[in-house]
Amino acid sequence: MKYTLSFRIWHWLFAVVILGLLGTVFLRKTFLSYKANAEILMNKFSDMGNDISIEDAKILAKAIRDNMWEWHIILGYGLAALVIYRIILFFLDKSKRESFSSLSLHKKGVKISYYVLYATVLFMTISGFVIYFYEYLGVAKESAKQIKEIHEAAFNIIMIFVPLHIAGVFIADATDENGLVSTMINGKTKDNFK
Repeated sequence: MKYTLSFRIWHWLFAVVILGLLGTVFLRKTFLSYKANAEILMNKFSDMGNDISIEDAKILAKAIRDNMWEWHIILGYGLAALVIYRIILFFLDKSKRESFSSLSLHKKGVKISYYVLYATVLFMTISGFVIYFYEYLGVAKESAKQIKEIHEAAFNIIMIFVPLHIAGVFIADATDENGLVSTMINGKTKDNFK
């Protein structure tokens, strides 16, 4: 067995949480953008004969997306739990691990990309909690804003990693690692099916 059940459960929960977080960010930056929706609200209110200020329109637009953004926070808690779970798995899981020096150049690059992802996710988790609980932690509002900017910039690493990971898995499955996808689903390698 190449991947243990514990690792596979972590992997698929992690995928769901990351995709959920990506979804909430995508919605926040596009369809539920408070700036774009504030203008729409101002125009619609004006068409109905009720003028409102841009500040009021922004308040309404932010209220519309608040329920969706709560999911980002809930998923952030889920991500924190999965980070802790992954750290525990690192020490307890018996999934097949090859030594770094024995890997091909390509596999070393893949492994390094996972380390970059893990470091980014750890940073995202910690910075997300600092942003959300900055008052309780005694962090100045200005510092929290700076951390938020770095948090948002670091999220780009995840947005780049996800499609590369999916494409890489399908390419690997179709070429030199036939059965990789099914192995991550059922835990059986090609050798188990012979």
